[in-house]
Amino acid sequence: SGLTSRIFARSTDAEARGVSALFVLGLLLAAPIWLLVSGEWPQQWVPSSPALMAVAGLLVGFGATYGNGCTSGHGVCGISRGSMRSITATVTFMAAAFVTVFVTRHLIGG
Repeated sequence: SGLTSRIFARSTDAEARGVSALFVLGLLLAAPIWLLVSGEWPQQWVPSSPALMAVAGLLVGFGATYGNGCTSGHGVCGISRGSMRSITATVTFMAAAFVTVFVTRHLIGG
């Protein structure tokens, strides 16, 4: 989501916009290329409703914008740079994920 927002940001330089666009294009073309190479579509199973997925996607986009980066950006790039902001963000969203899974799986019974 951070890369996608960088494509449309007015303040992004042309090189960063191009790299971001190529990465997103690669994400979109990965499955069709797999089909050409293997002769079958990659198998994907998502145990959720399309409406829930859309809401989750919007929340992830909002969170990435609000947090100045996506989870993988903070977790991989930020931590490897030693960024305290990224380390704090990663600890925070991992703790929230642990609590969410515990509540939904063990307390609610989902």
